[in-house]
Amino acid sequence: MGEKDTTELDPETINGLTYTLTYSPSVDGWPSFYSYYPDWMIGMNNYFYTFKGGNLYRHNVNPLRNTFYYEWWDAIGDRLGAFTNTSLTSVFNDIPLENKLFKTINLEGDAKWETDLYSDLQYTGFIQQAWFEKKEQAFFAFIRNSGTVPANMSEYALRSLNGIGRSINTTVSVGTTTIDFSISPLIAMDSILSVGDYVYFALPPLYDTPLFGGVVTNIIRNYPAGINRMIIDTTDPLVVPIIIVDPYFLYIKNSVAESHGILGHYCVFNLNNDSNDKVELFAVQSELMKSFP
Repeated sequence: MGEKDTTELDPETINGLTYTLTYSPSVDGWPSFYSYYPDWMIGMNNYFYTFKGGNLYRHNVNPLRNTFYYEWWDAIGDRLGAFTNTSLTSVFNDIPLENKLFKTINLEGDAKWETDLYSDLQYTGFIQQAWFEKKEQAFFAFIRNSGTVPANMSEYALRSLNGIGRSINTTVSVGTTTIDFSISPLIAMDSILSVGDYVYFALPPLYDTPLFGGVVTNIIRNYPAGINRMIIDTTDPLVVPIIIVDPYFLYIKNSVAESHGILGHYCVFNLNNDSNDKVELFAVQSELMKSFP
């Protein structure tokens, strides 16, 4: 929308919602969607005006931002507008031929934004609005992964998964299972394994289909006493019973707590803000590193 340009609009429907799609002569493209649908719009004397239902509206002067067109009245007769969140979508795509790990989001602006992210390899990145911390006049947060329980096949190749080995015995009881591993030769449960991790197991002969076994509640390493043991909670209704004494075990870290970031050649991010106050956003940055398989 250029200064003093007028545009006759047709609705654009996405996911059942009607938006206004705007054309910018300066970039020769269609840069924005708006959640309101006016009959006509015009820019004039540094103000933006739209017409709706025979009424004239001046934008960016309402103290309640993101509130468009008076559509109903409250109990005492004051007119109320239709509020819609602000949403912004863009992509980090530097060095597109290299696979990267996107670790953080940094917002150069005056507010926190709810953030969802996905790449060509992962689809579960997110940052809750409250997780952003103000550092050097910018808002900073680590990217978390929501993950799924049980995990999808696409998650088995990610950094949050680690193998343990085959057990020598499993003792199944109501609500819990005790898993013993060999001491000689040593099948070591590494120090990364911790209470709260999700345990999976695979059955012979191929060991290629991990099944959800439960959640770690205790780890006992006492090699002189001959104890190399993991205890898991099996009360989750999605747990698959362990039917043999020596399946192959692996575990997946809590994807929210571990903050592994988003793995991919690019990263698409979507920012959402539900404030009705004036909000400014100047730039979005991400700390990333090259991934070495």
